Amino acid sequence: MNPETLTLGHSPDPDDAFMFYALATDKIDTGGFQFEHILQDIETLNRRAMGEELDITAVSIHAYAYIQDRYILLPHGASMGEGYGPMVVAREGCPLEELPSKLIAIPGTMTTAFLGLKLAIGNFKFRVVPFDRILDTVASGEADAGLIIHEGQLTYQNQGLTEIFNLGTWWETRTGGLPLPLGGNAIRRSFGPEKIARISGLLKQSIVYGLEHRKPALDHAMQYARDMTTDLADRFVGMYVNDLTVDYGDRGREAVQRMLEEGFEAGIVPGPVRVDFAAD
Repeated sequence: MNPETLTLGHSPDPDDAFMFYALATDKIDTGGFQFEHILQDIETLNRRAMGEELDITAVSIHAYAYIQDRYILLPHGASMGEGYGPMVVAREGCPLEELPSKLIAIPGTMTTAFLGLKLAIGNFKFRVVPFDRILDTVASGEADAGLIIHEGQLTYQNQGLTEIFNLGTWWETRTGGLPLPLGGNAIRRSFGPEKIARISGLLKQSIVYGLEHRKPALDHAMQYARDMTTDLADRFVGMYVNDLTVDYGDRGREAVQRMLEEGFEAGIVPGPVRVDFAAD
C-alpha cells in the first residue's frame, strides 16, 4: 500500500530542524505516512493555516485564535521561553515608555511576539519585515527598533544593537512564573481522533529521538543556523527544544490559555479561544 503523504509546515530554523530531524531523515518508522516538509517563515505558515492549506503546521500561539475551528493543537512541539523570549532591540537604549512612539520592525502581526508586545506596551507604530531582515533594518536606521524572534535573540549584539525589552522576563513576572508560549504544532481537525493520535505520536517520537541523539540532530540543524557557530546553535536549540516541547504539561497549557485570554480581554484577539489539545 502506498504511503499517505502529509504536508508538514515548519520554519527553516535550527530548533525546528532539530525537532523534525528523525522524520526528515527516516530515523523512525512512520507507519504508512510520508511527510512533505514545507519550510517557510512562521508568519507565512500562520497565513497558510488560516487558509487551511497544510495538514500539520507550526503556528504562532496568537494565530491559533484564528484557526481554532479547523485545527487542533498537538501536545508536542511547543516553543516556549522560560524567562527569555523575543525581544525589542535598538541602536541605542531608550526608556520603555517611549517605545510606542518608535517605529518598530516586527516579524508579522500573527506572531505571538507581536501579541505579547501589544499586551506589554499597548498600541505602537510598526512595519512588517521578514524575521531574518529585522536586525539589518534596525542597524541601517530604517526602523527605530526591532522585535526579534528566532536566533536573533542570541546574535543581535553582533550588529551593535542593544536590548530594550524582553518579552520572556516580562511574561514571567506578569504571570508569576509561567513559560512564555510562542509557537506550537497544529493539525487538521478533519483527520479525526484516531488518525490525529497516530500522527501526534510520530511527532513526539521525532522530538524525543533528536533529544536522545543530540549530536547528529544538531549536525542536521546546522544547515539552517544562519550566522551561528555550533555552540550558539546548540544553545538556541536548548532554549526551545526541551521537556515542554515533548509535552506542554499543565504549566504550558495554562500559559497558552492565559496568553489568548489576555489577548481577547485587551481587544487584540477577536473572540474567546477554546484551547484544545489533541489526545496522544
